[in-house]
Formats: sequence, structure tokens, C-alpha cells
Amino acid sequence: MNEEIKKILDDHEQRIKALEVLLSDKETLKLKKKKLSLKEFILLKKPKDYVQKTLAIGYYLEKYDGFTSFNVKNLEKGFRDAKEIVPKNINDKVIKNIAKGHMMETKEKNDKLKTWNLTSSGERFVENGFKEE
Repeated sequence: MNEEIKKILDDHEQRIKALEVLLSDKETLKLKKKKLSLKEFILLKKPKDYVQKTLAIGYYLEKYDGFTSFNVKNLEKGFRDAKEIVPKNINDKVIKNIAKGHMMETKEKNDKLKTWNLTSSGERFVENGFKEE
């Protein structure tokens, strides 16, 4: 019986070593899950209007694209990338998000344009499916 258990443990040890070699291979690590597209993110979160879509795009830019802040051009591109109609006045949508405490203006300028980022309550609002806690 002990010999049989030893054989099983040795077999498991060999299999674990083989898996460790595979996982240490950089090519294997490149097989990560494909990044969620902005369109998929919008479909997943289901914002109900342009104010919420603007907030969702800002969230995506920060969380998925690594932006520390974003400007009106970044938001316009986000609407296009998501294949959504670009609202006539994105600044108005941002101002409404600022009034709700979901976004704030940053001190930085990007292409000489104002930049914004999400507040922590804005992040939670998006993460909670556009519902207040």
C-alpha cells in the first residue's frame, strides 16, 4: 500500500513540475484573456443616457486603458470606438457628472484642454450598475 501511495505521489510531483515549466514560459503567459472592448463594456453596464455613457467611457479609459485623466477628445473617441452617437455637447454631460459628484476636474491639461477623472463615488456608481449605494 505504501509503495502504491509513493508511486501516486511521484506521478503527481512529475505533473506539477511539468505545469510549473509551462507556466514559467513567457509565451504561455501571453495567452491571457482578451481585453474587454469599450463596446462590450457599454453593453455590459447598460447606461441609460448620455450622462451615464460619458461616465462609463471615462471609467473604461481609467480602468482598462490606464488613463490618469481624460479630455473631451478622449471621450469623443470613446463614443466612436463604442459605435455610439457622439453627443453634441460632451462638456455638458461632464458638468452633469461633476454636479452629481461622479467626476472632477484635474489640474492637468491635455492638448490644452481641461481634463477630468472619476471620483471614488463615480467609480462605485458605475461598478454598481448606475445605482447609488
